[in-house]
Amino acid sequence: MAELGNAQNHLAHAIQSLSRDTFPKALEAWLEAELQQDNFTVLAYFDGRRPLSIFRNAQVSAVHENFDRIYTAGAYLLDPFHDLHTNRAPAGVYRLSDVAPDKFHRNQYYLDYYSATTLLDELTFVAYPAPDVSLHICLGRDASSEKRFTAQDAAKARAIAPVVIALADRQWAGLDAQGEYSGTAVIDRLIASLEQTDGISLSPRQAEVALLILRGHSSVSIGLELGISPQTVKVFRKQLYRKCAISSQAELFNLMLPRLIE
Repeated sequence: MAELGNAQNHLAHAIQSLSRDTFPKALEAWLEAELQQDNFTVLAYFDGRRPLSIFRNAQVSAVHENFDRIYTAGAYLLDPFHDLHTNRAPAGVYRLSDVAPDKFHRNQYYLDYYSATTLLDELTFVAYPAPDVSLHICLGRDASSEKRFTAQDAAKARAIAPVVIALADRQWAGLDAQGEYSGTAVIDRLIASLEQTDGISLSPRQAEVALLILRGHSSVSIGLELGISPQTVKVFRKQLYRKCAISSQAELFNLMLPRLIE
């Protein structure tokens, strides 16, 4: 574990670097002294357009290998941390295991994309530096250490979160949302694409259920999200699979993902 004085020196340097291009690297160095992450990502989520990758660094290339091609192109819509943005979760620090849906580690997004990053654990600081913009400072543990964050790490992250958020608010106050977010817009785009490209006509509810399945929600969890019974969810799932002529979540993922990143 890094000595306290070393962490304080890095924090002082980060503060001195505010409003400069060197700030993200200085912030990374401070957080590494505090929490010993394997990789570091700064990402902005907006209302109405794709996320912006501001800074990233990793020892294992696989962590960010498909970040631009797949994640920011559309797969982010299936990510639990993006839900923090759309739900306007309070500023603070969040651990992936605490915010992921109940079936996240068994869904196709996790199996086909997330697991390939070699990420084992994530802590993410969430700030709101500008209207309708959330700034995510993501610390990851991956195959380079093969370790997860400990309870002590999580406690330290919560302790320093007010400082991290204050710095983020100051550094990225100029970000512009440039658009209005609408969950129905995502649904409408998905429905239109499936109809035009594949001749598949889904109802808004069926498309909504499809996205929740892809995000890793079970029938019970989907029911809670939508205010309907698990039995009704199963009916929508059967209708969805029948209309799409598929029989598995893997087929659903392969059908829907290209529509999300168009």
